[in-house]
Amino acid sequence: MNKGVQVDHPNSTGSVPSGAASPTNAEAEGIESAESSVAAADPAPELDAAEQRAWRSFLIAHARVARRLEADLLARSHLPLAEFDVLMQLSLADGQRLRMNELADRVVLSRAGITRLVDRLVADGSVARIKCASDARGAYAVLTDPGRARLDEARPGHFEAVRRYFLQSFAKPELEALADLLDRNFPVD
Repeated sequence: MNKGVQVDHPNSTGSVPSGAASPTNAEAEGIESAESSVAAADPAPELDAAEQRAWRSFLIAHARVARRLEADLLARSHLPLAEFDVLMQLSLADGQRLRMNELADRVVLSRAGITRLVDRLVADGSVARIKCASDARGAYAVLTDPGRARLDEARPGHFEAVRRYFLQSFAKPELEALADLLDRNFPVD
């Protein structure tokens, strides 16, 4: 099995760890019974080598690219990646405003997470929060002129970094295939 995420079951190889006493017959039956219960409770088999490699490669690539993009944005524009994403999504929306739940979906954050993030952007003047006329409990996040200026300043360098850290690794047909593969489970709106 490849290195990576796996679930270790007690004595899953059937061997006794070095330094441990061999189990008695009654203990062995108890272990087998416990292993049967675990197997019954978790019927999904371990990931095979191809699944493990694909999953780990995806996780590692995402983490490394996100870390590099974050560092680059902070160094160039003093703008965290999550804040850039909010400003970008608002700039792309009709009227440069989105309901909070729509914004949370677009930036893939929880409702609580988007509320905290928008609060920070409201505090620095990049975003305004406006009550929804048709829903007293609802609110819109709206891109302000200072927010648009911050985004316009950060955007060229950020897209250059996206190309450098991710896109340039692929030929155009590979990018199209990659997008199709990833959209299969989670289509981009």
